[in-house]
Amino acid sequence: MNDFVFSQSKQNIMRIDILTLFPEMFNGPFSESMIKRAVDKGIAEIHIHNIRDYSKNKHKRVDDYAYGPGAGMVMTIQPVADCINKLMSERRYDAVIYTTPDGERLEQPRANHLSTLNNLIILCGHYKGVDERIREKYVTMELSIGDYVLTGGELAAMVISDSIIRLIPGVLSDETSALSDSFQNGLLSPPVYTRPAEYDGMKVPDILLCGDDKKIEEWRLEEAIKRTKERRPELLDDDQ
Repeated sequence: MNDFVFSQSKQNIMRIDILTLFPEMFNGPFSESMIKRAVDKGIAEIHIHNIRDYSKNKHKRVDDYAYGPGAGMVMTIQPVADCINKLMSERRYDAVIYTTPDGERLEQPRANHLSTLNNLIILCGHYKGVDERIREKYVTMELSIGDYVLTGGELAAMVISDSIIRLIPGVLSDETSALSDSFQNGLLSPPVYTRPAEYDGMKVPDILLCGDDKKIEEWRLEEAIKRTKERRPELLDDDQ
């Protein structure tokens, strides 16, 4: 098998198995930044499986025409089922995720939940989708990253993996950083500033230089509510 492995092989870490028709797409994104850090620290383990390797077709074909009229190809059952069955024979999985435009939209609470699990399978959709019988028998969760259609589910799988892995304790240098991200408390994040305090006539708000942490946190909350009202009012409850 030509599976790609991003792993430091430790016990009790998060393992994500990604099933795809285009495994090379994951090399760059998974070899940089926080995902690379998580793998290097032995916090996460990612295995990329080429679905074509499981095809019994002599040409390694993994798609066929849909029943009925209309254009578009469909991912066939056999290679996907064989790959999933092989993985499930080796360990127990907490979720089998299928990336699809008609799935549940990925939001922060879902990412928070998934980050607490151990073993995940992500099946990347392609063409017009996968044969519905795969979804019925194996898939336990269907996720979308937005109301639009991509060429394939690989980019969605990368987004899902990143949103999960960055939340695992030990991945971020300061674990409290994720707690102040947008959407964690139902609000967008407030404005942020860094040194210098003045640049080209533009100044950092005086409150951030006052040294009073309580007042600064109150200001941040006010600004977060203000920004959320302006940009994403649907996130706010009626009483905010």
